[in-house]
Amino acid sequence: MAERLQKFLAKSGIGSRRYCEELIKSKKIKVNGHVALIGATVDKNDLVEYDGNVVSFIDSETKLLMLNKPEGVLSSNKKEKNLPIVFDFLPEDKSKTRWISIGRLDINSSGLMLFTNDGTFANYCMHPSSMIDREYLVRARGDFTKEKKEKMLSGIKIDGDIYKFTDIVEGEKQSSNQWFSVCLMSGKNREVRKIFEAVGLEISRLKRTRFGPIFLPSSLKKGGYIELSTKEIDSIKNYGI
Repeated sequence: MAERLQKFLAKSGIGSRRYCEELIKSKKIKVNGHVALIGATVDKNDLVEYDGNVVSFIDSETKLLMLNKPEGVLSSNKKEKNLPIVFDFLPEDKSKTRWISIGRLDINSSGLMLFTNDGTFANYCMHPSSMIDREYLVRARGDFTKEKKEKMLSGIKIDGDIYKFTDIVEGEKQSSNQWFSVCLMSGKNREVRKIFEAVGLEISRLKRTRFGPIFLPSSLKKGGYIELSTKEIDSIKNYGI
């Protein structure tokens, strides 16, 4: 079935539809050896190229995997210094599925990560306008005060950007450490760690436990994955509506 070139490129994980439209305008996309034009349609019989690489046609339903990422694993599709990467834990690519990660976790963080075969869905999940919040379990060292909590909720300017939590729930104290459950709307790089560091608190453990309506089940072991249902995918699409 034919579809708009912009949609096809976005679905394949190249970027948002707007970004893909700019690629077409910049004459960086070819269809069957010719420079593509805005408004073009393609199907699985067409040869689509971007920067000399063939873009695979995705003719399947949206799939979604949840991985319980262990610490010490890179959220990357490229190997660095022989370190394990999250894609090492996903199912073997017998069906040639191209998995796209929905956001990242730094190497020292663990917990919920999502992967999809649908680039458009991935972009939707990561775009701030979708208003999908994330929840983290944090263990931090240092003196936590009411003033620090207010700063973390109202916003802290870091590297020219405003970082803040939408909610902070204080948990158990263990000597100089304390547990927290925190929520935020965006997925900036190392955002949770930067907020805690900005008020003089040192994180010793960080785990993502929720992405929108999807919770990390306690039964899913580190390094394990499960495929989510169509109902769960729809719950993300309808989250906050």
